Amino acid sequence: MKKFIIVVASLIVLYLAWDTAYYRMGVYIDFQPQKEAATFMTTDESRIYMLQDGEYKEFEIRAVNMGAGIPGEWATDYAIDKETYLRWFDEIQALGANCIRVYTILQDDFYNAFYEYNKGREEPLYLLHGVWVNDYTQNSHRDAYDKDFQQTLMDDCRTVVDIIHGKKKLSLGRGLGSGTYNKNISQWVIGYIVGVEWEDVTVVYTNNKYPERTQYTGTYLYTTEDASPFEAMLAEVGDKLIEYESRRYKQQRLVAFSNWPTTDPLDYPELITKHFMKCAKVDVEHIKTTSEFLSGQFASYHVYPYYPDYLAYYEDQSGFYDESGQLNTYYAYLKMLTEHHDMPVVISEFGVSTGRGMAQRDQYTGRNQGHMSEGEQGQAIIDCYRDIRNAGCAGCAVFTWQDEWFKRTWNTMHAVDLEKTPYWSDYQTNEQYFGLLSFDPGKEESICYVDGDISEWSEEDIVTESDAMSVSIKYDEKFVYFLIYKEDYNRNPERLYIPIDTTQKTGSDYCENYGVKFERDCDFLIIIDGQVNSRVMVQERYEVLRAMYYQDTHNEDAYVNPPDKNTPVFKPINLILQMDVDNRVGNTTSTSEVYETGLLRYGNANPEAENFDSLADFIFSGDYIELKLPWQLLNFSNPSEMMIHDDYYEHYGVENMQIDRMYVGIGTESNRNERILMNSYELEGWGNKVTYHERLKESYYILQSVWNAREAEEKGEGT
Repeated sequence: MKKFIIVVASLIVLYLAWDTAYYRMGVYIDFQPQKEAATFMTTDESRIYMLQDGEYKEFEIRAVNMGAGIPGEWATDYAIDKETYLRWFDEIQALGANCIRVYTILQDDFYNAFYEYNKGREEPLYLLHGVWVNDYTQNSHRDAYDKDFQQTLMDDCRTVVDIIHGKKKLSLGRGLGSGTYNKNISQWVIGYIVGVEWEDVTVVYTNNKYPERTQYTGTYLYTTEDASPFEAMLAEVGDKLIEYESRRYKQQRLVAFSNWPTTDPLDYPELITKHFMKCAKVDVEHIKTTSEFLSGQFASYHVYPYYPDYLAYYEDQSGFYDESGQLNTYYAYLKMLTEHHDMPVVISEFGVSTGRGMAQRDQYTGRNQGHMSEGEQGQAIIDCYRDIRNAGCAGCAVFTWQDEWFKRTWNTMHAVDLEKTPYWSDYQTNEQYFGLLSFDPGKEESICYVDGDISEWSEEDIVTESDAMSVSIKYDEKFVYFLIYKEDYNRNPERLYIPIDTTQKTGSDYCENYGVKFERDCDFLIIIDGQVNSRVMVQERYEVLRAMYYQDTHNEDAYVNPPDKNTPVFKPINLILQMDVDNRVGNTTSTSEVYETGLLRYGNANPEAENFDSLADFIFSGDYIELKLPWQLLNFSNPSEMMIHDDYYEHYGVENMQIDRMYVGIGTESNRNERILMNSYELEGWGNKVTYHERLKESYYILQSVWNAREAEEKGEGT
């Protein structure tokens, strides 16, 4: 019996050792060293080809980027289940896409779903797989040759290769995909995109630290004499990736290195280079392939139409017109990229946001970073797609499939609690709304739609009543909804005032702008003044733009002479856009651009309506007005716990405080000399228990019509 136990224990130890070495450490024995690697993808100077029915046929990549986030979860929680992925794959293929791009290693549910979806399918979905570089590593003291950078990147390349071939196990852990990867999906993986949007300072630091490391010669990739140390590092990483897959799995596929305008290889006038502090280049033309690499490489770029738009600052823009005769710096930039490269160019990220907030403008084509309706998003995407094709690119990937509640944006991140962003839908933060798939609050439908149908409202929702007027309120993870009633308003509309008091730290009982008096000190004033001039105003002391960006907008320190706590001045609510809007590069007197985000947009916000406008804030319905306001517009930093901004001038910036109620009233222009009475409305957060339902945006169907037509054209079914 003792010998039996020893034998069994030994077998278990041997199995665990083999399992660890083979599935976790990537140790293998090549039993077919003479067998040559094969590929089903290849390239020429401008196009990508796929082996189909025994011959290589041109393959235009039409991809959708896919993140890892869903409401109530961080991306690093990897909370998306297999059933959700299967449903999404079906919707993505119905869109007319032929490919999905992922940025990093996901949990095994993704790969299991991808295998199940494609198995036996005559027309499968293909995959472009990314290899991620940790943000902390890129933004630390490390150069690209540091073991935490290069060696980790090479290790991750091997891991990705093992995963797609179904021979990997990863330990559970936050920030890493996890599970048992035993599904071989390699037949549907067309290539790898190595890296991320490179930090220019990391590139320059590496190049300056290792001036002698400009050359690399491998079996599959090598550098030219013009290569930089950073490019030599990329060549080595790519070569080791190809070598590992070629030797262990006898396969090859496309390889690309991620890039974006900040580190693009193009030359610009000196003033533009200085203005944008453009200090680094990464040029994959300095990385060449040997005859041993059968698949080939392509140049991968993230290019959005609005930033950084270097060409908008050229004095001579005569060459920047598209085929329709429109001044189009996006198309011109894409054309410059394809003309620079002797390999296919793929725009692996492009898109626009349907967020209410905006961070950048595209001054020539109006494809802005935010404040675009779902219909406008769809039109912008297909316009970009046509520019991409007309510029000669070999494919593209729309950013992105699903909205992502956890995201942040540079011009609103100061205003929110960055540790609680997954738990509410911040419509002011544009970065959360690039998706073709929306996550709307509510399990099956939202509690309210601003569409003129007031059947969702009841007397229990009324907060304040006076003089044949009333205000009702309700809220969810995205909006505070108001139903405003004024007797005979339809026949005799007049300006209405709805004061809101959230914090007792500051506020005024008088608004000198409109000569309106309130029962208590107020922080915000909603003004309903027709379809065009309605807006939300904020008391100057509680204006977050002044507290955070006064130096940029007025060249003054906001904290030297702060507004009084009870100042009667109310200001428009603005968001900052760009730090220098003067096209004359080098002009140091221009001020930062802002836009009025407190201005309210009239329209029907019900997705089921024929005249649906996703950006609509309010609508008239007889004697009623329906209105929705995003939480951040009222200085809520985390409504899931009812946290708002404290007094900026006590804390020299944004600090948070919790409230359990706000006060609301209603008054009219004809009675503005009378103090507006206000009642309290209790607020209770929802913590991390969010509700949501999926909805395909209007933009999905707009893109679908174009991509399906393109697919039919490829099949010879007409246009």
